[in-house]
Amino acid sequence: MNVVEFIRERKEQFHQRNNDFKAKLTPKFRNISELFSDKITKPLSNTLNNPWLSKFSLSESDELAKSDVVVQTPEAEKAYNELLEKLGQETHLGEWFTLEQECINQFAKVTHDEQWIHTEPERAAKESPFKSTIAHGFLTLSLIPKLTDTVNPDNNIYPDARMVINFGLNQVRFPFPVKAGARVRARTKLIELKPMKKSIEVVNEISIEVENSKRLGCVAETVFRLYY
Repeated sequence: MNVVEFIRERKEQFHQRNNDFKAKLTPKFRNISELFSDKITKPLSNTLNNPWLSKFSLSESDELAKSDVVVQTPEAEKAYNELLEKLGQETHLGEWFTLEQECINQFAKVTHDEQWIHTEPERAAKESPFKSTIAHGFLTLSLIPKLTDTVNPDNNIYPDARMVINFGLNQVRFPFPVKAGARVRARTKLIELKPMKKSIEVVNEISIEVENSKRLGCVAETVFRLYY
């Protein structure tokens, strides 16, 4: 490797690490901005403040408290205190999962996103800068339940909850593509808890690692509501 190539490689590594750092840091600034906004503006009566979850009897009287003090049911309070001890910690490291071409093809067919960069290995080897087909970003994202082991009936991570609802995502970034055949795994970090009367809102930061790579395939904040 000559000097020019060495400098170019170092420059690319620096930019990628900077992008990975920004992907993780951006949600923190956004949360601060939202907190400030909540303090100076009154909530509007819209679909975000009146989610479809209100249709469930479990949540009819379980809106976020207007005051700073939330009186929880004994079951919810017990679960909240247990989770509070894990706040800011890594709570799960998943097993490696191989993202095969067949999996990518199936996802492409279901979503009707059959771009050649995902589904044509021979063309990708010649024309793609990655020299391989790559997984859809949304495929990587959709694997979070599998990679975090939250859909395993034999390993219920919230065993006392009566119901667990996927409430959405706060932030999603795909710092670097995941090539077909690569192995990925997820790290889960508990970053936020919101107590409510009968439930808890849980926000986790999910970092999807790619084997033998320092670059993350996905960074996302997932939001769950646990009902007791």
